[in-house]
Amino acid sequence: MIFDKITGMMPVLLDGTVDVIKIFFWTVILSVPLGFLVALGRNLRLGFRIGRFDVRPISWIVQIYQLIMRGTPLMLQLMFIMYAPYYLWHVSMNRFTATIFAFAINYAAYFGEIFRSGIDSIPRGQYEAAKMLGYTKTQTFFRIILPQVVKRVIPPTGSEFMVLIKDSALANVIGQPQLFDSAKKLMSSSSSILPLVIAGVIFLILNAVVEYAFKLCEKKLNYYKG
Repeated sequence: MIFDKITGMMPVLLDGTVDVIKIFFWTVILSVPLGFLVALGRNLRLGFRIGRFDVRPISWIVQIYQLIMRGTPLMLQLMFIMYAPYYLWHVSMNRFTATIFAFAINYAAYFGEIFRSGIDSIPRGQYEAAKMLGYTKTQTFFRIILPQVVKRVIPPTGSEFMVLIKDSALANVIGQPQLFDSAKKLMSSSSSILPLVIAGVIFLILNAVVEYAFKLCEKKLNYYKG
């Protein structure tokens, strides 16, 4: 009988799972490149001096952006992006678009900090050695520095990817359909906690796949010991 209940619920829960994968996919596609730009902007030394103080406006703007994104709840950011355009300009946001935009700018702030710390962890001596060998700054970064940075940032990046899978449930706050929303509706209609249990198992499976994929990546990059 329980098997029949599970079978009957699975089509709805699988639809919700597809929505989770869509949120995950588009967030990663947008936030990872943006996070890389955030890391570069954070380290950008372009600016001017006032007395003994270095003024670096781009770096400061990036730091303020990161503080806002990392210092306020993602749920609040979702609601602001969804409803602020209507209250300010009477423009209605598409729920999926608002979800992806909020997730992308939020996670880009975290990825930016991860990538920045990875870049900063490379000893300055490697830059100097590359210069002595005749490498340009671009060649040094892409051929020597970047592979090592990728190796070092894989574990924290994998953790953020797993958090992203779970955070997709927050889209429920603006009515964006996904797995948690589907489970809640089934729970109400069936007067059973079984949909939540199944949803939890699906979230666990998705994160197990992400974790396994990142472990494979770590193994492939094990030749970078630095």
